[in-house]
Amino acid sequence: MTQPSSPSPTATYRLQLQPDFPFAAAERAVPHLAALGVSHLHLSPVLESVPGSTHGYDVVDHATVRAELGGEAGLRALAATARSHGLGLVVDIVPNHMAVPEPLSLNGPLWQVLRDGPASPYARWFDIDWDAGHGGRVLLPLLGGRLGEETGQLRVDGEVLRYHGHAFPLRPGTEGLPLPRLLDAQWYRLAWWRLARSELNYRRFFTVSELIGIRAEDPEVFEATHGTVLRLLDEGVLDGLRVDHPDGLVDPGGYLARLHERTGGRWTVVEKILSGAERLPAGWACAGTTGYDALRHIDGLFVCPQGSGRLFSHYRDFVTPLADEGGDWEETVRRAAYEVVTHELAAEVERLVRTAARISARVPAPGDHAPWALRHALRELLVRLPVYRPYAAEPAQAVHDAAMLGAAAAGARTAFRVPEEARAVDLVHDLALGRLTDDPEHGGADCADFTARFAQTASALRAKSVEDTAFYRYPVLLSACEVGGDPGTPALAPAAFHAYCARMQRDRPESGTVLSTHDTKRSADVRARIAVLSECPDRWRDVLGAMPGTAVCEIAGDRAGGAGPRDPMVSWLAWQTAFGLGTPAGGPAADRVAPAVLKAVREAGLRTTWTEPDSGYEEAVEEFVRSGPCGPTAAPLTALADDLAPFIRANVLGAALLHLTMPGVPDLYQGTEHVHPELVDPDNRRPARFRPELLDALDGGAAPGDLSGEKLRLTATALRLRRDRPRWFGATATYEPVYAEGPAAEHCVAFCRSGRSLTVVTRLALRLVETGGWWDTLLRLPPGGPWRELLTGRTAPEGAVLSLSDLLAESPVALFVRE
Repeated sequence: MTQPSSPSPTATYRLQLQPDFPFAAAERAVPHLAALGVSHLHLSPVLESVPGSTHGYDVVDHATVRAELGGEAGLRALAATARSHGLGLVVDIVPNHMAVPEPLSLNGPLWQVLRDGPASPYARWFDIDWDAGHGGRVLLPLLGGRLGEETGQLRVDGEVLRYHGHAFPLRPGTEGLPLPRLLDAQWYRLAWWRLARSELNYRRFFTVSELIGIRAEDPEVFEATHGTVLRLLDEGVLDGLRVDHPDGLVDPGGYLARLHERTGGRWTVVEKILSGAERLPAGWACAGTTGYDALRHIDGLFVCPQGSGRLFSHYRDFVTPLADEGGDWEETVRRAAYEVVTHELAAEVERLVRTAARISARVPAPGDHAPWALRHALRELLVRLPVYRPYAAEPAQAVHDAAMLGAAAAGARTAFRVPEEARAVDLVHDLALGRLTDDPEHGGADCADFTARFAQTASALRAKSVEDTAFYRYPVLLSACEVGGDPGTPALAPAAFHAYCARMQRDRPESGTVLSTHDTKRSADVRARIAVLSECPDRWRDVLGAMPGTAVCEIAGDRAGGAGPRDPMVSWLAWQTAFGLGTPAGGPAADRVAPAVLKAVREAGLRTTWTEPDSGYEEAVEEFVRSGPCGPTAAPLTALADDLAPFIRANVLGAALLHLTMPGVPDLYQGTEHVHPELVDPDNRRPARFRPELLDALDGGAAPGDLSGEKLRLTATALRLRRDRPRWFGATATYEPVYAEGPAAEHCVAFCRSGRSLTVVTRLALRLVETGGWWDTLLRLPPGGPWRELLTGRTAPEGAVLSLSDLLAESPVALFVRE
């Protein structure tokens, strides 16, 4: 691993920039965020994007800082103000794709490619397959209907072709042609939007046709698309980077090596989602991931393994799902993967089939395969990958990837009825691992192209089938359905957490850590509330069972014939969502829960989808949410939340303290210094709002008035400690687990950083109370001392043995420092 040469942040604070929260608004928040204790602001993408974008990942111009945010002058003013308060700037960059905007002219490079075709100097920018069967043209699936039905809406206007709000460049010299000939003469083929699924011939971000893949592996494209950001780094405006979606790149490791060289080793983290025991490739020149792996290890501590199993039993009784529709996690994932690989990613698979067929035709062994066999082999191999993608260009990954793909290939072969035809799997397997190389005498680079595109397609499949489908079909414990999570095994023991932290301190001590982001499906505090249900599964069953008829969503049927079918799965999901949000029933809660539940059922795709919506079903779901979980009959839900409040408090504060003191660089999402209940986007991307007077009051000696105040005090205390004592937590720090002794030892998670800071957290607090409390469980303080607890001011001598009943009597967490 290459260690970054620039100083790392001690903690970052993510701001979601948008027209309603531009650079000037961020600048006004600087004094408060500096007082909070972070070292850097973490900005969402700042380059020019689609007008009105609330996220900035739809870049249209890499040379310009976004005008809607205040332009480069606004960014420089923010940097100057931040610097005057001791803060730096980290910015999010998007190397994988650009927007296909409306109008297209906003994306200048793409506009020129559409006008001039492969001869355009910008043609090398975009990942387009010009030989994909559209007459050497780019498919633009932007029409509302079939071309023949939409011709009347097309009109020539000088050098452009207009269609409603769209404008397309005309190939020079074709302006005067009759419309049918004019359309055939362009470098693009206008088509019905539904053709994107199977006919698209440019790489896109996942299944989003409005985002076109760019070739960052090309040195010229890299320089052109990174020039402004690199200049701002060189000029001291920016200090570090977050890299969005590296798995979309041809060679993430090669890209990061070039980026590391060009930035002079600035602190950089990558949005790489690790699955299971997967680790970041050792050779990647970055500080580490953005931190979803840390999220998984923190959240898992607060899930009861026995209780989550019993909750699944209650869920199964309530929902009665089929195994592959939420009844079994692995089968649910496999079915979702089959659906995505055969439907949403059909165009990507067909591109791989074309490439494999060309290779098969000229490779004696293991070649000579029919396209159908190659297609079948590809699908069967892709759906069996347990991670986002292999890395053929990473020597250190070779053994791991060979074993993973070997196991997947063994399973894929069983899907063929004729063993000899199953040899198509061997060809796909060898190409995916990069074991076949191109013959220079034949020209081209089909083998290398296949290897890269197989990996890119695999990452899109994993994201769409797991994150965006299976998570919504398996709502047993919604807190476990999070990016990087494993709903099938949601609980983790303290030993697993300690092992992870020790490895991170050894291998990636400056990696990022997160609990909430702009992409999490539920904020940390919503997940903390829901996780408590794993400790009281019978209570949850009883609450749902005691509800009146509104407990289960009924889909309207024929009015004369009575009610239609019941949908207990959406009912379970909606009640848990409302419980997690924790706001009083009524209009405001319903206005947030209903869109989240509707998004969930569309993503699940079992009764309605984004592209084939069932309006009657969706209306019934929204009515159910408003009358049930967010209606007057939800009183038992409120009573349950009141009863569980002490244990929710333990989860909220415990997760926060672990995040702020474990190895790595914590990133706080806007607003999460307080209790911050947020659901999936767009709920979690609302403009940031700050209340600096609350922190001022705490600093003035006021006591926290509620859980939100407690969390704010805890957050500021830990962040300031990291800022003031960076060596205790940084690259040269140490991590030592500290183990309690006694009957309730498993309910305590404690660790020491560099022999100077001690974190103590309560886990599974409800089960702890139900088994009689701490009893005589003790915690021996590490050597040295005396020790002072920062939240209460209490002190303890060196080597003191503390009763956890006394230590955690007032608060479920403690943070000591050695004096």
